[in-house]
Amino acid sequence: MAVWIPAAKLILPHVASIVSAAIPAFTRRRPADGEVNPAELQQQITELQAASTQNAERIRELAEQLQETLQALNASALAAQQQIRRAHSLAMIGFGTALAALCFALFAFFSS
Repeated sequence: MAVWIPAAKLILPHVASIVSAAIPAFTRRRPADGEVNPAELQQQITELQAASTQNAERIRELAEQLQETLQALNASALAAQQQIRRAHSLAMIGFGTALAALCFALFAFFSS
């Protein structure tokens, strides 16, 4: 299994909320009169600031989740390496035991 799949499973549920926060419905400027309305401009600035604050919070949350995921992946990789070492050691012990049994069987066969 690919390493990125667990990370994707953690992040995918939050993609919709990130996209909805990243593409808000900002106040539209009406180009009919061509004049800039200071109150409308201030409202647009306020909306942009609120959206950027939300994005920063979501990015922080995602970074924390990614850090937790990477720590879990590192712990799993370490556990897997230890299991592989144990399996390798057990296989070598089994091979040595089988080789010793073969030598004893050959000795018994040729000595009688």
